[in-house]
Amino acid sequence: MGDLELLLPGEADVLVRGLRSFPLMEMGSAGWNQQHENLEKLNMQAILDATASQGEPIQQLLVTHGKVPTLVRELIAVEMWKQKVFPVLCKLEDFKPQNTFPIYMVLHHEASIINLLETVFFHKEVCESAKDTIMDLVDYCHRKLTLLAGRSGRGEPPEEEEAEDVPPMKELQTQAELMEFEIALKALSVLRYITDCVDRAHVSTTEGPVQQERSAPQPLQLLLQSTHCSTQHAAPLAGKLQQFEGGRWQTVAPSEQQKMSKLDGQVWIALYNLLLSPEARARYCLTRFAKGQLLKLRAFLTDILIDQLPHLADLQGFLARLALVEPQPPKKDLVFEQIPEIWERLERENKGKWKAMAKHQLEHMFSPSEHDLRLQAQRWAETYRLDVLEAVAPERPRCAYCGAEASKRCSRCQNEWYCCRECQVQHWETHRKACVQVTPGGRVK
Repeated sequence: MGDLELLLPGEADVLVRGLRSFPLMEMGSAGWNQQHENLEKLNMQAILDATASQGEPIQQLLVTHGKVPTLVRELIAVEMWKQKVFPVLCKLEDFKPQNTFPIYMVLHHEASIINLLETVFFHKEVCESAKDTIMDLVDYCHRKLTLLAGRSGRGEPPEEEEAEDVPPMKELQTQAELMEFEIALKALSVLRYITDCVDRAHVSTTEGPVQQERSAPQPLQLLLQSTHCSTQHAAPLAGKLQQFEGGRWQTVAPSEQQKMSKLDGQVWIALYNLLLSPEARARYCLTRFAKGQLLKLRAFLTDILIDQLPHLADLQGFLARLALVEPQPPKKDLVFEQIPEIWERLERENKGKWKAMAKHQLEHMFSPSEHDLRLQAQRWAETYRLDVLEAVAPERPRCAYCGAEASKRCSRCQNEWYCCRECQVQHWETHRKACVQVTPGGRVK
């Protein structure tokens, strides 16, 4: 590990051993909240380990104790909760919470798990340790990529609404939508890491991405759409172009607009793995429609793109040969195909219980007392240490006034960053109201 540690090796082992799957009815319970906090700690420690490039104890512990399938089951469970129970909560007329933090924690749970999986799935042994649940994870990524392609096709980044007197549940719905976009991007990275394993991982790894022709659009066609949207990811905004990098939308300088983004790179590598791997190609039934969709990739394989990712020259050659080949008729042999079962099982077990589940959680989980909220806030303050948050941030903080890399923080609220004293003075009138609201005893003069 690096010099900065959130968990000691013994603590990490205990937390990983204790990971378990929770029924949907227990989402937001005391035990569930404790596991969520533990997952956040494991998530941040995994990022610290990966950043320091000194061993990967969290990844090793997850494999040793066989907890990757548990994470996949929890990921899909909270996804189902968000789709089936959260909308019911939002429609309950008698539910007007003063504090939506407990519900936000459940919504954020999906982001925490997919972020942890993105960090550890870089290692092929983690992908192998997922065993049969790898098919469910591929199916999950497919759903998220459908969302990503649909959202990107609109050509606009999701924006947080700025309005006064927004009802708490309406604001929570907006936050959930913004979070869903970032989750989809994480799922894209996870799927790319899964495609890295087609030559050695469990057999369902290759079956998932290449045989889901029962879905529409197919994963390969969906990746094609995502590629197109990624190259157009820079959305017009105030006469500038923006790309989503480092967890936020950033303005792209004119000289950098031909540079491949990380998201584009993930899509192209995934396509390369699926189309050029002998194991994946042997399982893929190339229909006339699929061939037509794949040949559309040639329009994006420019010399500038290949200069940045030279392996794509092999993909370009493959597509050139594919254009000269007639698709073979589908085989009529008996085919055994694994299908994802976690989503179907959860839906079958909880069908017709969504409203009752929402009312139960409203009464027992999402209406905490002031005392309970204070205790929860204290636990989160211990979990999210300031030094750890700064270490796991995707990039260095920026000056709130000029945008340059910053090293100094507002001495009163400790929230805003500046590169120099002059910028802080210039920005004070803008920052003053927010500063005094979080400073004990502060008041606006």
